[in-house]
Amino acid sequence: GKPPTGALIMFLWLQLDCVSLGEKMEQSPSTLTVQEGNSSVITCTYTDSALDYFLWYKKEPGKGPQLLIDIRSNKSKREHQRWSVLLNDKAKRLSLHISDTQPGDSAVYFCAASTQCFPGTCYLYSELRLGQPPSFGTDFHV
Repeated sequence: GKPPTGALIMFLWLQLDCVSLGEKMEQSPSTLTVQEGNSSVITCTYTDSALDYFLWYKKEPGKGPQLLIDIRSNKSKREHQRWSVLLNDKAKRLSLHISDTQPGDSAVYFCAASTQCFPGTCYLYSELRLGQPPSFGTDFHV
């Protein structure tokens, strides 16, 4: 059949290991292609029940990671503009929902987590080690 009209937006992201905790967080899927205007969901799972502060970052080529939205373990949902984050601490699952996906959303997304988040400590990139991404490419189709 014909390719769908409108831009298809590919998300690429990567696995993140928090060195200070030795904690592994896994994301799925590893790549995601979405038609412009549709919604998108990225899911992150973790194993340490002590984690109580969760963050989603967006990494565009040539730029540093940008914090999109964060949530504490005493909440199950938080919304900001087109972003919403859902946390299920029983299932140890964190998901990022993007509504009305736009071409500018194409990027690498990753989750991070921390325990006992004192001011400033959650934003130290030296505490985080990024896994090898599959690719930093962005694939546009019109």
